[in-house]
Amino acid sequence: MKIIIIGPAHPYRGGLATFNECMAQQFAKDGHDVRIETFTLQYPSLLFPGKTQYTTDAPPVALPITRTVHSLNPFNWIKVGRRLRQEKADLVLLRYWMPFMAPCMGTIGRIIKKNKHTKVVGLIDNMIPHERRVGDTLLSRYFVKGMDVFVVLSSSVKEELCQFDKEKPCLVVPHPTYDHYGALLTKKEAAARLGLDETTRYILFFGFIRDYKGLDVLMRAYADRRMAQHNIRLIVAGEFYNNADKYHALEKELGLEGRILWYSDYIPNDAVTHFFSVADLVVQPYKTATQSGISQMAYHFEKPMVVTAVGGLPEIVPHGKVGYVVPVDAQAVADAVVDYFVCHTEADFKPYLKAEKMKYTWESFCRMVVDFVKTNDKG
Repeated sequence: MKIIIIGPAHPYRGGLATFNECMAQQFAKDGHDVRIETFTLQYPSLLFPGKTQYTTDAPPVALPITRTVHSLNPFNWIKVGRRLRQEKADLVLLRYWMPFMAPCMGTIGRIIKKNKHTKVVGLIDNMIPHERRVGDTLLSRYFVKGMDVFVVLSSSVKEELCQFDKEKPCLVVPHPTYDHYGALLTKKEAAARLGLDETTRYILFFGFIRDYKGLDVLMRAYADRRMAQHNIRLIVAGEFYNNADKYHALEKELGLEGRILWYSDYIPNDAVTHFFSVADLVVQPYKTATQSGISQMAYHFEKPMVVTAVGGLPEIVPHGKVGYVVPVDAQAVADAVVDYFVCHTEADFKPYLKAEKMKYTWESFCRMVVDFVKTNDKG
């Protein structure tokens, strides 16, 4: 098939770009003609909460990526849509993760599908945003109407999609495991890279820091006196996308100053293995969620997890096998962390982690998408 992916990719950074690049590389391995069309402008600077939208990592090898899409320019949307309509690809995947992108992606999709050949697929991370704004519903409805079919990454997203469209075909296929961050290091080596004590037990909060991700819940859990008793340290590795002051104020309020290890810059790909390799347990105390690439990173490095029972997280983290699923509650998070270090070892979870992660390969993901599109072909 001739496949075009429209969404974030190099030189943009973050999980969406990584996902699109991994997906495209697998499509290419499977013999498809694939390329990514990414943005000339993704977000206006005023709307981007981080320090930069761009990565310093090298571009993916032998992967065609062109910058063609301007998220704010309707004339550009029409131009891109008309060009791709004439190109008549078999499949165009439009990545959708926030209503801001609805006018751009929805318009391009509407124009492409007029050729009566291309299957226009909405690949949806979030249908309803974690941090809602006026107009979100109207914008998402516009995007949905421009698609032929949908691929979503969790059942919770499908439930959200059904609020907008119950008729069009929808494939639920889990987020694959990120496998490009390199091999697991020994804890001794990873600790040396980070300047940490290898004998300490570490729990890891990883990724952009936003309110819905519940770092405040984890900090309150970490204030539990048992954490210090069992020599547990909290690593927070990721850039603040919300006001950092409130977290540092909470740190002071809880008496945690000097106990939390803050790595508050964007973590480049080649450093990700350092944090997951030194960690004993990965904690995702989210207040809301659909799915999470962090869980799949934990699977890649075969690290047990504590996740909250929100969105699609319980679907991919079997409780008691690869980790713990708990309520969004600081006490429940603390109890799970302590239970792991007091009652278990990594060896108790390792066989299940190895078995579960085999379910989430890129090969399986891409095959399911292609089979779904062929099954729902217009012709």
